[in-house]
Amino acid sequence: MEIQPTMPSTKGPAELFTGDVWFDVIAAPRPEPSRMRVNMVRFAPCARTAWHTHAVGQTLHVLEGTGLVQARGGDVVVMRPGDTVYTPPGEWHWHGAATDHFMSHLAMWEGTGDAEVPETEWGEHVTEEEYRGQAVART
Repeated sequence: MEIQPTMPSTKGPAELFTGDVWFDVIAAPRPEPSRMRVNMVRFAPCARTAWHTHAVGQTLHVLEGTGLVQARGGDVVVMRPGDTVYTPPGEWHWHGAATDHFMSHLAMWEGTGDAEVPETEWGEHVTEEEYRGQAVART
């Protein structure tokens, strides 16, 4: 067993995020065969990721607040505490806070196990038009 030292919170870089985003690394890459990564991510209102995709998929679990998530070509969907969202490998998507709420989630994904294959590919920033698209609440 190994207790990991607490790492300081990191501000999300402007190249990858719009608005104020902070994350804490909970599980970083470990020696093989483990490839698990987990971050606690906190979004201020209107803050969001850029479009991105994960080679092995990603799972988000909302802890607090109200968030938004969208797969390219799909509806903007509202996320609430307790919701778990899975994006399959290669699916372009973004996620962030609603316009009037903070939102925190756990972001969980795996590395590829191949140094030549990036685990996350980042694209362009989400436009205001995309972000403010009509959100669809789930029933």
